[in-house]
Amino acid sequence: GDLTHPMKGPLRSLRGGDAALHRTALALVKSAHLLPAAVVTDLTDGPGFAREHRLTLLPAALAEPRLAETGPLAPVAQARVPVEAAGAGRLHVFRPGDGSEEHYAFEVGQPRRDAPVLARLHSACFTGDVLGSLKCDCGPQLRGALAQMGAEGAGVLLYLNQEGRGIGLANKLRAYSLQDQGFDTVEANHRLGFEDDERDFRIGSDILRRMGFSEVRLMTNNPAKLTMMEEQGLTVVERVPLSVGRTAENSGYLATKAAKSGHLL
Repeated sequence: GDLTHPMKGPLRSLRGGDAALHRTALALVKSAHLLPAAVVTDLTDGPGFAREHRLTLLPAALAEPRLAETGPLAPVAQARVPVEAAGAGRLHVFRPGDGSEEHYAFEVGQPRRDAPVLARLHSACFTGDVLGSLKCDCGPQLRGALAQMGAEGAGVLLYLNQEGRGIGLANKLRAYSLQDQGFDTVEANHRLGFEDDERDFRIGSDILRRMGFSEVRLMTNNPAKLTMMEEQGLTVVERVPLSVGRTAENSGYLATKAAKSGHLL
């Protein structure tokens, strides 16, 4: 495979014709957290070929708009969950109607709906949040955000199931393998066929609105989150920096986030 026996360039791509179907195919495999690769070919009888080989048939004209939209989220459960970092809290579970990943909101204290809420959009990171990986700063950011909300007495932490900047855990580990070969975090994503960041921050703004918030003090080092929140109709009254978790192992990763992804570190 590409990880152990990478193809040698330079490679030339042949461009021409309508690529709409190809883009839809790539969006479909990305939505399943598979590697973004697809074989597209003309068939004289596509439906017949699908029936013969017992394949699922998806009309592109119907699939394309569904892949581009964010499924509406509905609250399905909530309960009191006291936590070490922030004391009293309430965990909310939101589930989309299309069967994709659930997302969570942890409400610290009782934040007012008529004032800017201290909020953090945190993307799931199994390696950092759970294992304490030193390759990233996610675990310290998660705990630091909860601690600051606890100190202020109120806040909302959104835990969004968008592992590996939206590419999934398996693909993140493939990217890690490429990083061990000398690629930085952005180059590794590109080598696998992904964008720098595949996350959809519309999910976070949707949850905040559903919880009754319209103004936020956003805990982030990522200006793209500020822009996306404003575009979705939420007012960001302040960017609250979150400078934690720098280690010898992740210094290159943080430098790449600053240089290539515009993070303010």
